[in-house]
Amino acid sequence: MRVHVRVGTVVALMLGAFCSLTLARDLGQDEALRLREQGKILPLEQLLQSALQRHPGAKLLEVELEEDDGIYIYEVELLTPSGVVREIKLNASNGQLLKDKVDD
Repeated sequence: MRVHVRVGTVVALMLGAFCSLTLARDLGQDEALRLREQGKILPLEQLLQSALQRHPGAKLLEVELEEDDGIYIYEVELLTPSGVVREIKLNASNGQLLKDKVDD
């Protein structure tokens, strides 16, 4: 009995399995509230103020809280006065800036 498997199929399956292990997990508002009450993450208002200070006059578009490898991260999207969308990632536990880049 011969089994014919296309190399592309095997690579796609392996890549899919790997990617599913490295994706961040989005957290809902109930879990975010619980983490805040436990002191595991800082208040969102405090971190939003930090993000907005980086880009004066920017408007908030979206905020997500996610967990990636045991680290809680706020991903903030801002629209700058010049019309550029910025993606800012902040460590939700200590406020450290992890990323500030133009969003594609």
